[in-house]
Formats: sequence, structure tokens, C-alpha cells
Amino acid sequence: MRRRHPLPSRWLMTDERLGDDMPAKVAKLPRGSGVVFRQYATPEGKRRRMFTQVRRIARARRLVLLVAGPFLSGGDGVHGRKARKNKGLATRPVHSVRERIAAERAGVDATFVSPVFATRSHPGARPLGRIRFALLIRGARLPVIALGGMTERRARTLPGIAGWAAIDAWSEFGA
Repeated sequence: MRRRHPLPSRWLMTDERLGDDMPAKVAKLPRGSGVVFRQYATPEGKRRRMFTQVRRIARARRLVLLVAGPFLSGGDGVHGRKARKNKGLATRPVHSVRERIAAERAGVDATFVSPVFATRSHPGARPLGRIRFALLIRGARLPVIALGGMTERRARTLPGIAGWAAIDAWSEFGA
């Protein structure tokens, strides 16, 4: 399968916790990283302005930018539960084998499997842990991006992944 962009191995998942510092964090990501722009709770006008700013930074720094949620276009692809292969990259969130199989059938380019570890994004959610994560991705036909409590160090301990994604790890990283 030929992609318009190579699949990054490091991803920043945006959300409202990043606040107005989000563009600065995007600007500090290593070149070739990816950004999944979510901002679901941000009012539409502000969301559009933030996206325009992030898109400008992503293009200048050669970052892959995926859009999740409504109202926006102009990224390098899409991320979401109903994402399908179109033009650009398409990725889906996956929390179970059933969702993994649905993503494979939809023909997306990669899956974001979560939550691998405990995460502030979903307090109280039961993390998969290493064993359940390994069972979930066993036999996967698509690249897997690990998400949920991830850091670069933890990612190195997970065999079979194409990359990792986080929110908080990038704050700790200095991005």
C-alpha cells in the first residue's frame, strides 16, 4: 500500500489540556512526527483558528497532521471511529479485537490501540496492560500505534508496534 506520507513512529494527540500552548508544543516535536488534532470540546471558531496555526507549523516542520472530529479539512488525513481510506492517511482508534478487525476491513492505514497503560485522558478506565495489549494486536494486519500512558521508554518495551502516541509524555519531554 503506497501512502502519501510515511507513517510517523511518534505522535502527539491534542486535547484541551494542552491549552493555548498547543502550537508551541507542536513546534517542538521532532521532524517527521505526527499530530492527531482533536480538540473536540473547543468551540468551532477557536478550533478552526487553532487548526490553521497547527497546520502551518506542521507543514513547516514536515509533520503529518491528521484531523479528528467535525468542521475541518486540509490535513494529511483523518482519524476517527468511522474513518475510511480516502486520500491521505486514515487511522482509527482501537480498544478491542472487534474494533481492530473493523479497522482492517475499512482499509485504514494504521490503528491507535489504547489504553495500553493508565492515562489521565480516561481516568478510571481499565488499561490493557502488556499482555492484553499483545493479545489484541496479535495477527494485526495494520501498523499499530500504542496509546495510553505511553512514553518513548515504554514504547521500546512493546514488541510489534509501529509507533507510540501521547499527550502528557510530550509535556514531560519539553515539547
